Amino acid sequence: MHILIRSIAVALLAVCVAACSSMPQRGETWQPLFDGKTLNGWTPKIRGFVLGENYRDTFRVRDGAIVVSYDKYDQFGERFGHLFYDKPLAGAYKLRLEYRFGSAHPADTPAWAIANSGVMIFGQDPKTMAVGDSFPVSVEAQLLGPAPGQERFNGNMCSPGTHVVIDGKLEKTHCINSKYPADPNDQWITFEIDVAKDGTVTQIVNGKVTMVYSAVQLDPEGKMANSIPLIAASGGKVMLDGGTISLQSEGNPIEFRKIELQQQ
Repeated sequence: MHILIRSIAVALLAVCVAACSSMPQRGETWQPLFDGKTLNGWTPKIRGFVLGENYRDTFRVRDGAIVVSYDKYDQFGERFGHLFYDKPLAGAYKLRLEYRFGSAHPADTPAWAIANSGVMIFGQDPKTMAVGDSFPVSVEAQLLGPAPGQERFNGNMCSPGTHVVIDGKLEKTHCINSKYPADPNDQWITFEIDVAKDGTVTQIVNGKVTMVYSAVQLDPEGKMANSIPLIAASGGKVMLDGGTISLQSEGNPIEFRKIELQQQ
């Protein structure tokens, strides 16, 4: 009898283990942030225009991708834009997507903005942006492709209105390059951003870590983006533990697809 009971218990345990292993565990499920057909859940903010105005269809959907296009522009005119996901993110999460730079760009696109875009994280609420703001207060997980006469690296970090800590040092330099060479344009590239519980951010291009930083905080001097009102509104708090995410329009056509979130 004891042997029979023991055998049944072992069998039940095996069934339970198998069932539990097949169930999705916390932090293992990827949630799509883009439905592949519409811009539902995303809102544009383009320099010179009010929140929600999608100037000349800068952001549109084509073949399952969010497309940043300037084919209806007469000139770029420094109309820097961002497409904001409507729900801010806080705490630990992973964000992944695929992107592809186009080769053609407006004639007046600044040389530094050719094959240049990014994913903004820890961003301000776009409702607090002025009409003439070029960039939201945020951290830019920067994407770069090759450009004429320039040595380019990819998966970099830029900090409009913010500072970060790298290797124990508070970095006030606006852009910090990785050592990962820029990937060719006109091909799909995988990009991931891993935000840990302690605020450490790891950026990954095609499976390779390009940049690690932490302690994202507002710049009290408000360089590159006006963070001073945000500090005042928070009662002097400068440390950030979350914020909006957005996709950048910086003068070069780019496509984004398979945008997914995994919350920890």
